[in-house]
Amino acid sequence: MLENLEALLINNGVNESFAQFFKVGISLAVIAILAFIADYVTRRIFLVTVARMAKKTETDWDDILLERNFFHKLAHFAPAIVVYLTIGIALYDYSPKLTIFFYDLTKIYMVIAALLVVNSFLNAVHDIYQSLPFAKSRPIKGYLQVIKIIIYFFGGIVIISILINKNPANLLVGLGASAAILLLVFKDTILGLVASIQLSANNLVKPGDWIEMPSRKIDGTVLEISLNTVKVQNYDRTINTIPTYALISESFQNWQGMVESDGRLIKRSILIDMKSIKFCTNEQLEKFSKIKYLKDYIDSKNKNNEYTSTFNDGQSITNFGVFRKYVEFFLKHNPNINQGSTVIARHRQPSENGMPLEIYCFSKEKALASYEEVQSEIFEHILSIIPEFELRVFQSPTGDDVKGI
Repeated sequence: MLENLEALLINNGVNESFAQFFKVGISLAVIAILAFIADYVTRRIFLVTVARMAKKTETDWDDILLERNFFHKLAHFAPAIVVYLTIGIALYDYSPKLTIFFYDLTKIYMVIAALLVVNSFLNAVHDIYQSLPFAKSRPIKGYLQVIKIIIYFFGGIVIISILINKNPANLLVGLGASAAILLLVFKDTILGLVASIQLSANNLVKPGDWIEMPSRKIDGTVLEISLNTVKVQNYDRTINTIPTYALISESFQNWQGMVESDGRLIKRSILIDMKSIKFCTNEQLEKFSKIKYLKDYIDSKNKNNEYTSTFNDGQSITNFGVFRKYVEFFLKHNPNINQGSTVIARHRQPSENGMPLEIYCFSKEKALASYEEVQSEIFEHILSIIPEFELRVFQSPTGDDVKGI
């Protein structure tokens, strides 16, 4: 038909070159209209039908594919295929080189469309995986990023091979000689991939974990673990990002075990002035027995004849010993302390700063504010009752203490 149009124009005195150019223009216009129709039908009929079917199904994966525009990206192939199949008919007789140019342009367009489709599909896979119960402890974002990088790399190779009209395999062989440069360029990516595999396989850290890394000034919750970086929100609301491989090459503390356990450790000492430690007299024992928790303890000591007036028998009770038992009883009757875990009040190594009495127990409260409140109440009470046992807290002389010297 178009050949007849060209002949008609020439027979009516139109220049042959112009007639051929006019024929090509008409052909391109027809191809453009066909491509537009293919795109319109795909988007207005195919995509609308798919969206309606997805809403009617009970599964979520098709809805996620729609949200990630997977089918919209797929629709790019319809006009491209029309152009690829018809462009040779329109242009080859007029200009083979121009035909090859449009062929190459169409192939590059379809490669880019394919990359977009794969990217949308992998994003949808990640979203679907995130809905699974074990996804939080086994993130796959890093692995998907590696797959994307590999696909983009090969997509770039294909595009370059189209532009220079070379076989992609030959390009890959040539790149093999540049492996050292590629390793240098993708060093962080390779290290991140190895680190992601180790972190996931050994369950070292996952999004939602509380980690502490003093060398990087990090103390907060892990928000995201990707191929190259780990994003952490500190408790001062600042955001830190560190290389993923830093969690393998450097040490960090993961507090998640504490968060998931029955309690949070309280381990703190009070320094007692050793000059105030002494044997108890009968009068003192009678006084101490009036303090809550201690009557039964002192009575049992007297009943078992463990207390005598002879101070060198090794069984005499000291005010520090009674105080230590009081602290232990106080902790064991504290409703905020986890009684299923270790609860002790113990001596530590004496020093020039006095005799340390260490409190070792686990608070039921694990959130920072509640935990600090429980810990503060315990030590405020203990510090306030120390004088009742005729003991003194050790502290270096400062201020008014120095004035009195």
